[in-house]
Amino acid sequence: MGDRDRSEKMNFLVPGLPDKIEMTMSELPEKSSATSEFAKLMERIRESEMQSYGAIINSFYEFEPAYANHHAKVMGRKAWQIGPVSLRNVDPVDKAQRGKTSSVNEHCVLSWLDSKKINSVLYICFGSVSRISNNQLVEIAMGLEDSDVPFVWVIRKLENDEKQMPLHEGFEDRIKGKGLIITGWSPQVLILDHPAVGGFMTHCGWNSVLEGITAGVPLITWPVFGEQFHNQKFVTEVARVGIQVGVEKWNFWIDGKNVSVKKEKIVKAVTQLMSSDGEETTEMRNRVKPLSEMAFTAVKEGGSSYTNLTALIEELKNKYNMT
Repeated sequence: MGDRDRSEKMNFLVPGLPDKIEMTMSELPEKSSATSEFAKLMERIRESEMQSYGAIINSFYEFEPAYANHHAKVMGRKAWQIGPVSLRNVDPVDKAQRGKTSSVNEHCVLSWLDSKKINSVLYICFGSVSRISNNQLVEIAMGLEDSDVPFVWVIRKLENDEKQMPLHEGFEDRIKGKGLIITGWSPQVLILDHPAVGGFMTHCGWNSVLEGITAGVPLITWPVFGEQFHNQKFVTEVARVGIQVGVEKWNFWIDGKNVSVKKEKIVKAVTQLMSSDGEETTEMRNRVKPLSEMAFTAVKEGGSSYTNLTALIEELKNKYNMT
């Protein structure tokens, strides 16, 4: 291992946070041309935030009170936590079409889930932006098969008619009845809300994290880029409602040969999270269920998010003399 590799894997303490959080340099964006566009985008976002009246945040106070207070005290800027916004849609049709129209018949998915035991199914989705290499998809397929756990796996369609490698020779035939593969847009909120779903392997995008927490489902964290490694730390070390699959490096673009996690680590994480009698899994479920209940309470009349949204509307009406 070279000096650079060693330095990238050395832990450092993130300063100024309410909790002791350690990260490595490899979990942060590289200051290189490969990520320069991302760096420029983040700088524009920071500039816009500093010039704004305040921030509307998809979260709820009870989920991260220390960080809500820290933001207000340190940043000195207005912020309203009004989430989880996924709970604003209570109609099943709205849930199924969050963001885009689902690429599958949600009734078929729910019917398939109805045939499974409570908390037995793992839901896997890496969001609509993250790119996973073909070789990594094969590793995931082998890991899921070796784990012998029922699963729903959302695989993003490749763009520009790129040819996608077969997941694993004979894989789709062998998983019939055990696994369900969705290509395209998934009715994620509906799936997570189903009693059969007992775990969520996620890229740690904040919306997905919050939807998993709201559904009362513990997480397997697989961050890719953006702020996702920071979200992983919050999920696994602060809220303690998830486990890390073992991704070590921040990636913006992924080439076709890149494999960040081998099947052995995938099997270990999946088996650990989905174990029905594991002490650690039981403790995570016991921690995430109250958070789910708090999320529902937050958006109801009198709840923290309901009150924040009402206050925001009233403040803007007074500021701009609206009636």
